[in-house]
This record gives sequence, structure tokens and C-alpha cells, in this order.
Amino acid sequence: MTADGLSTAPDVVDVVALGESMVTFVPSGPGRLAEVPSFERGIGGAESNVACVLAAAGHSVRWVSRVGADGFGEYLVERIGSYGVDVSAVERDPGRPTGIYFRTAGDRASDAHEVAYYRAGSAASAMAVGNIDLDAVRACRVLHLSGITAALSDDCLALVRELTTPRARRPLVSFDVNHRTGLWRQDDGPRALLDLAGGADVVFVGEDEAEEAWGVTGGPAAIRRVLPQPPVLVVKQGARGATVFEHQPPAGTALPHGTGPAADAVTFVPSLRVTVVAPVGAGDAFAAGFLSATLRGLSVRDRLRHGHLVAAAALTVPGDLATPLAHDHADRLAALEDARWETLRLGPGWTEAVARAEEEVRTS
Repeated sequence: MTADGLSTAPDVVDVVALGESMVTFVPSGPGRLAEVPSFERGIGGAESNVACVLAAAGHSVRWVSRVGADGFGEYLVERIGSYGVDVSAVERDPGRPTGIYFRTAGDRASDAHEVAYYRAGSAASAMAVGNIDLDAVRACRVLHLSGITAALSDDCLALVRELTTPRARRPLVSFDVNHRTGLWRQDDGPRALLDLAGGADVVFVGEDEAEEAWGVTGGPAAIRRVLPQPPVLVVKQGARGATVFEHQPPAGTALPHGTGPAADAVTFVPSLRVTVVAPVGAGDAFAAGFLSATLRGLSVRDRLRHGHLVAAAALTVPGDLATPLAHDHADRLAALEDARWETLRLGPGWTEAVARAEEEVRTS
């Protein structure tokens, strides 16, 4: 309470996303970074991508981070806020810069792909338990975190450890492993990621990164054996699809966090067929679609389908963020029979075409 009796408690929102966002510069055409003459400015950051997608889908979302007291920080806050994200808990650091990075226009998996990061010593890397408004972070239904934040500094790792520690009355904690070998300053990054994921309620991890980080091969079931604690484990299998393992407590009982049941409910949903424009941001989009459907209380199958739909939107545009689908249209696609779902093919800009068609119907 303030001196005048007004409450300072933050509003409870659907989702809080905590993590670094950077200004990203993408070439206006193909070529090596040394050759391209101009760049287009945008935003990039796993957690802020999730925040923007969820806000554009109609959820109340807060982004918590630190930016420099500079023009790039101002741009990030304004741009992310333009999606409807609450940015009131973002701190400005006068002594540290906002992170930026440059990347080539091609596929990240290509040998010709280049990325140049300028994020060392950034304002976000100074996030810590003592300088983040933890009340604002925890005032939500879902708290979304990622392993990228944990890798930025020892203070950031301690902050993510604090937020993933199981405790009474905490929000649902979503954790995207997002293993980035080059970010970790020590060799215990994989161990730290395993511990953090073990404390979360919903975990997203790719088969490829599970193998890279933990040496796990053998598919989703092998990953579940390494990560038995999370009540919901989402294993992303690239173009094949995704598998969810969900704890099933015995009838009439409730399982405490970290107590694995004798068996999981296992659900697999194949990915959609898409014409890929750029893969950047697809994993964040998938997480946002899955969390949106979770907030709406949809079935596991439909959570996966909404994840695939939002990922397909990101895959078919050049940048990280695509025009979102209205819930009713996404629900219709998610309700398709299996045979229709598996033959659905989506091309570049398909969500924009859907949005234009729906606008024409509304105004006719």
C-alpha cells in the first residue's frame, strides 16, 4: 500500500514472460553479412516472442526484463508494447546497453547462415533476484521462462532457479529448454538446464537439443525418462510433430510436483505441411500456441494442434512474428479430422490471407 492507501500490487495477468529481448537487424536481401548493404530493424527474444504472440491472440500478458537507457531499449519497449503487452515492469539500466544482433536472411540451418551477437554485458544479463519485481513476475496464471535467460549470467541463473523452485501458490511455470551452447560460460549448462526443467510444470524441449545437451537418443520416451518430474513434458520432433507426456494421478488423488506416476498419458500430433520461409521464431510460436490453448482449457491434442498452427504461421513469414489467427478460425482447423489435418498444406502469408478474408466478411 502507498501512503495514500492505494494498492501497489500488480494486476494478475494470464501470462508473464521474463527474459532478454534484443534489437535484431535482418538484411534487406540475401548475402553474407560483409556484403549486404542495408538491414531492417526488428525485435528478437524467445520470451518476448511468446509474449507478443499471446497478447496478439487476446491474452493479458506482461513482459519483465531490463533494457539499456538508450534508443534501442526504447524501441524494444515501444515495439513489444504495441502488441498489447504490459511493459510497465521493464527496468531501464543507465549503465548497461541493450543487446543487439545481426543475422543473414537465409535458413538458420544453412552453412551460410551467420549471426553476430552484441549482447555481452547487456542490461538484461544483469537481471537478478534483487533487481526484478518478483511480485509482478508472479502475478499471473502462467509464468514463461527459458534456458536462454539462465545462460546469460550467474545472477540470471540464480533468478531462474528461484522462479522454478516448487513452492505453494506459485503460478504454473512453463520452461522452454532452448539450449544455446555458445551462451553458457561453464560446462555445467546442461546440468543446470536439467535441474531447471525438473522444477517446472510445463517443459518444452526438442529431440535435437536433448541429444546435444544431455546425450539422449531413442526418441521422446527416452527424454521422458531423463525428465520424469514435470507434470507436462512437450517433446518437439521437428517436421514429424510433437509428443506430450502428461502425469495421470490415480483416481481421487492429486500428485505433488515432481512425483512421477506409474504411467503417463502420451499424445502425439503430427506437424502441418508448410512452405517454410524462415524457421526463426517457430519454437517460440509453438510454445505460445500450446500455452494459449492450455489457458483456454483445451484438450492435450488441441493444445498440440494450436501449437503447430501458430508455429506454421511463424514458419511462413520472414520474421519471428506473424499475423495471428482468430481463435474461432484456429479452433475450426484444430477440430479437423485426422486425415484432413495430415493433408493440410499452408503457404507463405496464409494467416494474413485468412485475416483479410475475415475482415471482408465483417465489413460486407
